Amino acid sequence: MHLDAPRGFVVLQGMEEKSVMVSSPFELHLVHLDLKGAPPKVSYLAEIFPLFHALGANGILLEYEDMFPYDGELKPLCANDAYSTSEIKEILKLAKLHDLEIIPLIQTFGHMEFVLKHKEFCHLREVAMFPNTVNPHSKESLRLVCTMIDQVIALHGELRWFHIGCDEVYYLGEGEESKEWSQQGENTIEKLCLAHMKAVASHVVSAHPTVKPVVWDDMLRGMNEETLRDSGIAQLTELMIWDYSPDLEVGSKVNLIEKYLKCDFSKLWFASAFKGATGVNQCLTLIGHHLKNHQQWLKVAESIPAGIVRGITLTGWQRYDHFSVLCELLPVGIPSLAVCLQTLKNGGYSEKVKEDVEKLLGISSLETDTFMRYVTGWFSPYHRKRKKIHPIMIHHFQPDALRLLTKWNAVIQELHTAMEKVFYASAVEEWMEENVQLSLQRLQGTVDDLDKAIQALS
Repeated sequence: MHLDAPRGFVVLQGMEEKSVMVSSPFELHLVHLDLKGAPPKVSYLAEIFPLFHALGANGILLEYEDMFPYDGELKPLCANDAYSTSEIKEILKLAKLHDLEIIPLIQTFGHMEFVLKHKEFCHLREVAMFPNTVNPHSKESLRLVCTMIDQVIALHGELRWFHIGCDEVYYLGEGEESKEWSQQGENTIEKLCLAHMKAVASHVVSAHPTVKPVVWDDMLRGMNEETLRDSGIAQLTELMIWDYSPDLEVGSKVNLIEKYLKCDFSKLWFASAFKGATGVNQCLTLIGHHLKNHQQWLKVAESIPAGIVRGITLTGWQRYDHFSVLCELLPVGIPSLAVCLQTLKNGGYSEKVKEDVEKLLGISSLETDTFMRYVTGWFSPYHRKRKKIHPIMIHHFQPDALRLLTKWNAVIQELHTAMEKVFYASAVEEWMEENVQLSLQRLQGTVDDLDKAIQALS
């Protein structure tokens, strides 16, 4: 996934656009479903697809990773809970029912851990130690990713676009074959990167003439115009420019778009984020952070000629990579998604947008605010170990800690039951162990230490 620095909580009040509301500059508003962590059950997708449509989405960027029912030699790629063929067909049926165009995403260069971790495919790594990037010199690597693409497209029927990933291709050029190759003639890592992208895209175009490949743009940003233009990649693909920062620089994005247009790319996509971009183990979605990101993308769209951008993808990363912990679960990110989609649909954020989202979601308020963490400020492990404890602060938050512990114990089973309706057992177990059990133990320890501290003061 793509990283942006985390920000603090932001209050939504006061963030309304000053200008008059206009319609969205984007034809397509795609919701990104990242299935490499806590993939939703099909029954849950049946519940939220109508909401996506009501909020203004008209497409889904479906990043399968190990959740696709690969067959034959690719069968080892399937997760234990991978969707079945019939479940994929049901997802496609649900999407069509709610006017959501599906664009599959399969990584074909970097972020290939879900493939290269397996013994059957580990020999295809660019660097033997690292399972993230395929060896672009290997014909077997190309055959592997092309087979993945073909199996996915075969199950989807009519498609207009197919996203082939190609972002964050770390350690490219550091493999032994790449080192030897780069010493020959005018070979460069840029040309190696473009050659693999072009080979994958060429397969899509030749084997599936009605499908246009889409790629992430980050590996191309620093390339000079001549290299990029001469590669011919622009005739084969459409770029998806991503930036998840709330202080996204409009001017630099406009300059980047102008560069891509000079390199013969005729159509571009934007990619924002509604969750999953503010911390690898983030639990609660920072709505204000993501709202600002979308407001900046609207400014970019206003600053370029009409007709260049096809649409925008609201990414919702579920893990930073295949091996990292889960970040905010999809249900937790729905309020942020709602705010961001409605902001795009209306060409800006306003009090009316806020009210409409509250009505659609059935919630009373969308504001998030900063909070004072008394326990970490006055009752940290350092203070507790050395018994440097302020009596007033102990009495201030000890009742809250007790109430929280009582409430926590009461809702654990309810939470477990609710999660089982949305996610598979493996995701529930991982999330509960990572976010509930350890936190409950820490909370219980804090309450016990508070009791001891109060006894010592009495």
